[in-house]
Amino acid sequence: MIEPTFEKFIYCLEAIPDAENAIETKTLEGLEQLAMQGIPSIYNYCDSIEGLEMQVGTLVYDDEHFSDYEIIYLVMKGNKNSIQLNDYLYSLEEIAELFEGKLKGKIIYFANSKRLDLTVVEARYFLDITGARAVIGYGAPSTTLSSWLIDRLFFTFYFDNNDMVEVFELVHKKHKEVCKALDFKMYC
Repeated sequence: MIEPTFEKFIYCLEAIPDAENAIETKTLEGLEQLAMQGIPSIYNYCDSIEGLEMQVGTLVYDDEHFSDYEIIYLVMKGNKNSIQLNDYLYSLEEIAELFEGKLKGKIIYFANSKRLDLTVVEARYFLDITGARAVIGYGAPSTTLSSWLIDRLFFTFYFDNNDMVEVFELVHKKHKEVCKALDFKMYC
């Protein structure tokens, strides 16, 4: 009997200005490069809280491979404890309640377009309500220094080694200065 191969996927959701007029972004280009390295992903976009809810709802309820998406990669603007969709800010508490219990075992990974700076209580609340395993992101967003180098490295290492803490430490060891400059952090 042949054992089925276990595949892991990245689900990327990017905030764009207008979902009616989707554009090709650097995020999509980067995910295509990862696909050529054998790391599969699904890319989607949204421009509102309703779009975010719809995209994640479709993923959770309609995608038969939902359990294979270990990383939910969110590319959106925001600050500390909020995300920005167009001109509106939504706290991570609101997002947690929106996806209550729906992200069990997932790693929620924010690109550095959003500053992630949570208190221990805020992080614990988000993880407990959503069921996520970890929230990863950057405390120092930068318009001049993209997190893609670190993101790509984390994704690549994670697909070879399922231990997210070990992978996080390995990324820090390999690119200490960039991780420090961007304040690469993990809450778990």
